[in-house]
Amino acid sequence: MIDKCELIKAAVDSFTKFGSKRYTLDELATSVGISKKTIYKYFRSKEHLVVESVAFLIDDFKKEVNAILETEDDAITKIIKIYEKAFGRLKHFKPSFIFGLKKYYPKANDIFENFRNEIVNETIYNLLLKAKQEGIVKTEVNLQLFCGLYFKRFEEVAYRNNNLVEEYTNEELLNHFVVYSLRGISVSGYKNTYFE
Repeated sequence: MIDKCELIKAAVDSFTKFGSKRYTLDELATSVGISKKTIYKYFRSKEHLVVESVAFLIDDFKKEVNAILETEDDAITKIIKIYEKAFGRLKHFKPSFIFGLKKYYPKANDIFENFRNEIVNETIYNLLLKAKQEGIVKTEVNLQLFCGLYFKRFEEVAYRNNNLVEEYTNEELLNHFVVYSLRGISVSGYKNTYFE
């Protein structure tokens, strides 16, 4: 019989492909070969399963972020690599998954919003601050404003504007959302492999 972790992984796969509201527990049960009653053995409601699924996605992404942070690359390269991973993941998400959280699953949306704020306001901001202290970022750049303009809610922009995630490659999205912006605030003479 399927265990809780396997069920969460199956739910994540289905919710991100079809949207968490649209994809039913009956469909999930059928896809993994169990009864709907078995799902309720592990989760008291669909919302509870969606919350656990979002938490699983976040924990999984945090592992990738931590691996990037532990590398010896400079701060700007780390930021680019974090967003490169994020865009790679977004390619597999249906827009309704992101938008459905806010509308139908407020607890799951709160977890997602807290994570997004943590990544932008702590991880990315601190990397930019480090780059500024190292003389890589121009001194006149307001880092909080920069984060607010370029790193908040990029996935919503990518999905709302004719689903840019489907129309463009990860490399094009990464360049236009992240690399070119970071290049603009970097000092003359700074280079990394993404800037070439």
